[in-house]
Amino acid sequence: MHLVIAYIRPEKLSDVKKALIKNEVFKMSITNALGAGDEQVYHERYRGADVEIDLLKRVRLEIAVNESFIQRTVDAILEGGVTGEDGDGKIFVLPMTQCYRIRNGNKGPHAIG
Repeated sequence: MHLVIAYIRPEKLSDVKKALIKNEVFKMSITNALGAGDEQVYHERYRGADVEIDLLKRVRLEIAVNESFIQRTVDAILEGGVTGEDGDGKIFVLPMTQCYRIRNGNKGPHAIG
């Protein structure tokens, strides 16, 4: 069991979700995030003041997968999330020691689905 965590551009979320569904990955958690990476810091005017923008809006996806779904999940995120520009995001694949389904107490790979 693994946890795939990806940070992507908000405007690519729809494309990533479509690619995940095409690859038979249906279960995910999505949250808004702020982050900094290789992108250039830029300035905006806000109510007449110059504001430095160094944290950019991103979307965080968390997807728990069994071993056989790791590569297809990563491939789908890469396919749907790419623009070729700095700031496309990152994907982390972490080992997961245990998972429990609250509804019925299932644990391990059966709890992931």
